[in-house]
Amino acid sequence: MALLTCNFFSETLVINTSMTVILPQDTNNQIGMKNNLNEGKFKTLYLLHGYSDDHTIWTRRTSIERYVAETGIAVVMPQVDHSFYADMVYGKKYWTFISEELPRIARSFFPLSDKREDNFVAGLSMGGYGAFKWALRKPDMFAAAASLSGVLDLANREEVANQDDPIVKSLYHVYGNNKINNTEEDLFYLIKNLKEKNIELPKLYQACGTEDFLFEGNKEFKAHTDELGIETQTTFDPGTHEWGYWDDHIQRVLKWLPL
Repeated sequence: MALLTCNFFSETLVINTSMTVILPQDTNNQIGMKNNLNEGKFKTLYLLHGYSDDHTIWTRRTSIERYVAETGIAVVMPQVDHSFYADMVYGKKYWTFISEELPRIARSFFPLSDKREDNFVAGLSMGGYGAFKWALRKPDMFAAAASLSGVLDLANREEVANQDDPIVKSLYHVYGNNKINNTEEDLFYLIKNLKEKNIELPKLYQACGTEDFLFEGNKEFKAHTDELGIETQTTFDPGTHEWGYWDDHIQRVLKWLPL
């Protein structure tokens, strides 16, 4: 595998930014690489970070480079600050960046497939929310999406908007006084809307530890998908909001992906 830090200019953000990229290498030990080429281009996992992290965190806290070596897929890990993968009211347009500019730039630099069946997205915590939001707002882009300990009930957290909490303050920078409920920032609304319109959904994988502070929101999302008759691969098992849990579950996600 090749591990690269790619520094580049974003016209959307109007700033230099970075992404960490893992690319398969054509060696005798890289068994899965040739199996996961489509017209000479790699299948790709976009792997998203959480609230307190950046584009380097998955390689620093897990063995993601070693895990994907068996699959032969590329991994793109972008940097999005505290944006919740949104076009911020008081900040930068990270939704436009992540959903439009980033894939275009990454594919211009590296041989990455643009076919739906070759693209996947996953993330943890804020990134779990981002992964599902990206997949549900762009269902024609991804074959599968995975959320690990995701903030899936973000729209239901609006009632704490006046609390003196750094995450709540960040949410104000992201959304201002705009409501999240029943908008394209609301995962419950997005998935119901796709179901009602009979639009094909990506495969969904959801995991959360039963001791995680986000567990109740994950249970509510699972109940919502069950009520809509949408099948999800769901694991609720012992664990908290920490890297041991995510290191274990990203391996499960890689085995689950439809490669």
